[in-house]
Amino acid sequence: MNTNQIAQMAFYLVLLLALAVPLGRYMAGIMEGTSWVVRRFGRALEDRVFRLAGIHPQAEMNWRHYAVAVVAFNGLGVLALYLLLRMQGLFALSGPEFSAPSAATAFNIAVSFVTNTNWQNYAGESSMTYLTQMLGLTVQNFLSAATGIAVVFALIRGFTRHSAQTIGNFWVDLTRITLYILLPLALIVSVLFMSQGVLQNFSAYRAVSTLQGTTQTLAMGPVASQEAIKLIGTNGGGFFNANSAHPYENPTPLSNLIQTLSILLIPASLCFSFGRIVGDRRQGWALFAAMALALSVATLAEVAAEQAGNPILTTLGADQTMQASQPGGNMEGKETRFGITQTGIFTVVTTAASCGAVNAMHDSLTPLGGLIPLLLMQLGEVIFGGVGSGLYGMLIFALLAVFIAGLMIGRTPEYLGKKIEVYEMKMVAIIVLLTPFLVLLGTALAVSVGAGVAAIANPGPHGLSEVLYAFSSAANNNGSAFAGLSVNTPFYNLTTALAMWFGRFAAIIPVLALAGALAAKKRMAASAGTMPTHGPLFVLLLLSTVLLVGALTYIPALALGPIVEHLIMMSYR
Repeated sequence: MNTNQIAQMAFYLVLLLALAVPLGRYMAGIMEGTSWVVRRFGRALEDRVFRLAGIHPQAEMNWRHYAVAVVAFNGLGVLALYLLLRMQGLFALSGPEFSAPSAATAFNIAVSFVTNTNWQNYAGESSMTYLTQMLGLTVQNFLSAATGIAVVFALIRGFTRHSAQTIGNFWVDLTRITLYILLPLALIVSVLFMSQGVLQNFSAYRAVSTLQGTTQTLAMGPVASQEAIKLIGTNGGGFFNANSAHPYENPTPLSNLIQTLSILLIPASLCFSFGRIVGDRRQGWALFAAMALALSVATLAEVAAEQAGNPILTTLGADQTMQASQPGGNMEGKETRFGITQTGIFTVVTTAASCGAVNAMHDSLTPLGGLIPLLLMQLGEVIFGGVGSGLYGMLIFALLAVFIAGLMIGRTPEYLGKKIEVYEMKMVAIIVLLTPFLVLLGTALAVSVGAGVAAIANPGPHGLSEVLYAFSSAANNNGSAFAGLSVNTPFYNLTTALAMWFGRFAAIIPVLALAGALAAKKRMAASAGTMPTHGPLFVLLLLSTVLLVGALTYIPALALGPIVEHLIMMSYR
């Protein structure tokens, strides 16, 4: 590590904080209905939307009705996107014409985009029409992101309300998030991308002559609009197969900075929205501090691992002696216009969030460089995490942390004036254990059956890492991959789709149940035995809880994959 690399990381965090604080204030006002944007500008538009949809905005829902609305809405989203994919090619629009994907592939894609995973086992520029990209994939990028944000605000209401039976109205939340938060941000980011050269057109693909005298087809399309919401909504599904490594998606260092900021913008801002709504801004700062500290450590480790390179790849010096491994670090699979530092920051940011956008080939990372994004996903993507899902995931760990602290001192745990009792801890346990169950079960199944093993191109520990990464990415709704694994097969299309669906909605339901239970409780006054949850001690306790759960759950599997691969690599020194 050098001063320049540390300065780049610090600059990124400062910019993120400068943008997150005012956006957090704005989102809190939107969701509470106190913002002038809602009261003076949007009310008439809202009323028309609600009348058209037959929604009564004043009628709030209990947690069960809220959960049914969430699951039913997204279930219909899967059906609609699946039908659109299967009928691809029947509708005329400018641009390329492609046949429909297979039933298994279409099902996987539909579940992927509805669950905010955007796991892509296809090349978008050679298999998806403009209509499918816009009406299908881009629309679901908005709706899946809005769903996650709606759920976290329902949970926040659980903390702020007392002796209440309702946690809000899902349809009102979905409408406001889409109209006042996601659409404006996506428009701004789209314009910024176009200023940097990101494509936004409906032109036909162009055939050009290369310097070698051959002909190459250049893909066109409405890239900037899809790129903006894929990042703002922590979706990750790129227009091109190479994702944010493609020069038409991410052409300049400035566009790369805008992308990394866009990924964490809403997740970071939600920390400050949380502090404002619960009436104690220090709570939001404590969560942001915990996330920023973990992100910084992970980024430093990622850049250091890639800068160290691979000792197997050595060079002969002028004196014919062996020199340091990979002088300049491991640049395999990376774009030279970004380098190791910006690639390392992007890699950590996209796997700390449930985004999945990539500006490099993760399969080409060093063993420890691949371990870090893998572990970030396995920790539940709570280090900022996805839009909404990251914050409600971290709040679940906050409840677990105060429960552990309560056991230490022999008192009933409390968080934000709410007593955490048996029912709440049952919901916490379900949420914490769900994704490890899906990840480890899916990995064990894949390496035990012929259909799963046949897709592994790399034998040994790296092949296991690829399978473990695939199910960690699917169950945690990330979408990035170690692309050496051939996942566009019936076996992986079905198993990863199930992992994505249950990883998303089997977690959301107990989160909403928890919100309903907390809303029904009375608020307790702070006492001498109440543990402060806004100071450095709680930040360290919270991070320790996250790491402890992750280590106990995944270290055995990681030891058989990236850890043993690193030891094998180091034996060549």
